[in-house]
Amino acid sequence: MEIKIQSIHFDATEKLQALIEKKVAKLEKTYEDIQKVEVQLKVVRPATALNKETSLTVIGPGLSLYAEKTCDTFEECIDQTVDSMKVQLAKFKEKTRNR
Repeated sequence: MEIKIQSIHFDATEKLQALIEKKVAKLEKTYEDIQKVEVQLKVVRPATALNKETSLTVIGPGLSLYAEKTCDTFEECIDQTVDSMKVQLAKFKEKTRNR
């Protein structure tokens, strides 16, 4: 599984990138055939509360899912986005199993 991290309007720290890779890697436990995960981190201007935006795109054979969250911190955003993606992957897996 390839993980691509893109940070917009700022430079992501190595600690943040390591956290993302650790959390995103857990998605493979939910669905094994993930080929690529694109993570976009964005700081929304003006600088107010809830100005961190994280989006996650999961690509696999016959699969393209998207989740996006806005929070106070990137760590919180990543947790919520990955949790949301786990639910989508579980639903997709169930749907394909019933065919």
